Amino acid sequence: MTNSSNKYILMVIAAVLLSACSITKKYERPTTLSTDRLYRDEASTDSATIADMPWQSVFKDEKLNALIQKGLDQNLDLKNAIENIVQARASLRQSKLVYYPTLQLDASTTHSKQSEASLNFGGANINTLTTTYKLGLSTSWEADIWGKLSSSKRAALATYLATDAAKQAVQTQLISDIANNYFLLLAYDKQLKITQETLESRIKNVATIKDLKEGAIVTGAAVVQSEANQHAAEVLIPDLKQSIRETENALNILLGQAPGPIERGELGTQIIPENIAVGMPSQLLQNRPDVRQAEFNFRVAFESTNLAKTYFYPSLTLTASGGFSNLELKDFFSNSIFYSIIGGLTQPIFNQGKNKLRLTTAQSQQLQAYNNFQQSLLTAGQEVSNALYSYQMAVEKEDSRQKQIEALEKAVDFTQQLLEYSSATNYTDVLTSEQNLLAAQLSGINDNLQKLQAVVNLYRALGGGWK
Repeated sequence: MTNSSNKYILMVIAAVLLSACSITKKYERPTTLSTDRLYRDEASTDSATIADMPWQSVFKDEKLNALIQKGLDQNLDLKNAIENIVQARASLRQSKLVYYPTLQLDASTTHSKQSEASLNFGGANINTLTTTYKLGLSTSWEADIWGKLSSSKRAALATYLATDAAKQAVQTQLISDIANNYFLLLAYDKQLKITQETLESRIKNVATIKDLKEGAIVTGAAVVQSEANQHAAEVLIPDLKQSIRETENALNILLGQAPGPIERGELGTQIIPENIAVGMPSQLLQNRPDVRQAEFNFRVAFESTNLAKTYFYPSLTLTASGGFSNLELKDFFSNSIFYSIIGGLTQPIFNQGKNKLRLTTAQSQQLQAYNNFQQSLLTAGQEVSNALYSYQMAVEKEDSRQKQIEALEKAVDFTQQLLEYSSATNYTDVLTSEQNLLAAQLSGINDNLQKLQAVVNLYRALGGGWK
């Protein structure tokens, strides 16, 4: 190779290295992404957020916390998410190894036979057997001129981080599901208890109405109505028992175990954090695992676009091989050395438009990933807004609901007394007040459940539970 050729190659390589930085771009979070007004009617500038609290501090019920810990240890979806991290970590390690040259060992023995006609032997064929022994090493290395290998490594890293964020999202959802089902189970327990107490009262009321009929104070219609009122309470009980059984089974699935009873506390003993702080919307970018996962997926697509651009430019590959080769094994390591070193640039010229189509696809996928990123942030803001408003409405109903129940309890007492000791009322008034009281009591339990579940949903929506 002439000196002018060497200079030309060096000039090409230098130009390549100087222009490499213009091929691929460094990732930066899109400036078009906005977190303003994500929380409806909320404009907090305080960074304090319930999401920073560990779940053991959010939930004070020891039995609930034991269930959550068991779920984190045994839930099958969470175990699969962890295995996804193992796979992504392996891919990341593999992406780092591409910077190193490959090395292969080749040891072979070749037997070859040739046949040729000889006039000295009357045209007979003579077979010549040749044995060649060979031992060699070969290596190949591709220079990362255009950032192809770097982009691949960064894409693998982003994929790994996305799977880690996905695992965290599964964990936060799991904690939320366990807590919500636990509180639902406590609500069913309380409703069943109140309904059973109401049934006992109505059974006694039937006996009382029959006595009043004997005294000619009420008619037979009142007796029949009281019995119907008793049965109306009775039919609620099987439905509540079925709901309890199904909720227990659902909890066991979350815990990764077979259906069975769930040890639990009572609804009235539940304590929730006094300060429900939501922080600033921009904190969702760091706290919400699914939002972080969406951004990492966008970074994967971003690096894939970088990678697609590099295919339009030449690749520089260095290969080398060397070893020993000889016809005689006894002389194998003497006068049998061979080696070769090859450096080459491969420039794509025509490959049926694959490079252009690859880039078009990558750019389209990058746009989709950005849209998904933006959608995940909007969804997070919606979930925070809904959970916070649900909590506020539950608190707003508490005082009025309690006053309603107290008023209906008095109404039941008054109408029953009037029925027994005077003719100023009829049994329809008693029946109406009793039915309204039971409905209000059950609604009051639902209000309490709404408040507890709103805190759980707000905790998850803000990204709590994985830190």
